[in-house]
Amino acid sequence: MVMRTHDGSAGDVDYGSLGPGYASYRRPDERIAHVIARALGDARAVLNVGAGTGSYETEAHAITAVEPSLAMRAMRPARLATAIDAVAEDLPFADGEFDASMTLFSVHQWSDAAAGLREMRRVTRGPVAVLTCDPARVRDFWLYEYAPDVLETEARRYPPLRLLTAALGGTTTVEPVPIPLDCTDGFNEAYYGRPELLLDPAARQACSAWSFVDDRARQDFDTSLRRALGSGAWDDAFGHLRSRPTYDGSLVLLRATR
Repeated sequence: MVMRTHDGSAGDVDYGSLGPGYASYRRPDERIAHVIARALGDARAVLNVGAGTGSYETEAHAITAVEPSLAMRAMRPARLATAIDAVAEDLPFADGEFDASMTLFSVHQWSDAAAGLREMRRVTRGPVAVLTCDPARVRDFWLYEYAPDVLETEARRYPPLRLLTAALGGTTTVEPVPIPLDCTDGFNEAYYGRPELLLDPAARQACSAWSFVDDRARQDFDTSLRRALGSGAWDDAFGHLRSRPTYDGSLVLLRATR
């Protein structure tokens, strides 16, 4: 049985506690959207599992959204389809009902990622697209020097890519997704060349991993990064990232076909 919070969230984060600012910081980035659209191809009926506020849903597809969190469902714009209250591990759809399906920044929060992906494969005739992070690369980001507990948490949460590909079956490709310098989707690595923005508590709150560390760890991060920026130590070590147009971090897109 999948355990759910009071908000209905079915993973390891209670999204009811993240606050209304989430959608302001996690806005879809058009370049990442292009990678996702290419993976979905010409599919018409598309399932979005763990759909959240509807980032990356477009009129090019007839979207059916699944989102267990009441708070996330409430933040979906009126122009988008109302999300169905369900969980990845038990999708209320017939076999092969959708042309394609996707799950974006969500699979690491599921109670059973393998079971959820097998369900997505069951209800999908065509490609299944999974936007996630490679846990083997999460700690390579500069944030590890200032907030190691946050990235240790991330590395533990993201399922190994071999587990995801095994659950999807068929033929699965893994494509690294370059992160733009001015990325509008505010996950941690989106700030690779703009470290000052991670000093904003609301920006950190929009990244679920920060909810796993305590106030002392967040304060220590704030103090150490401010000191490093003020002294020039951050720029001495990582300043070259400020002008790098894209960053090859842990972000990947898996595309599975039968």
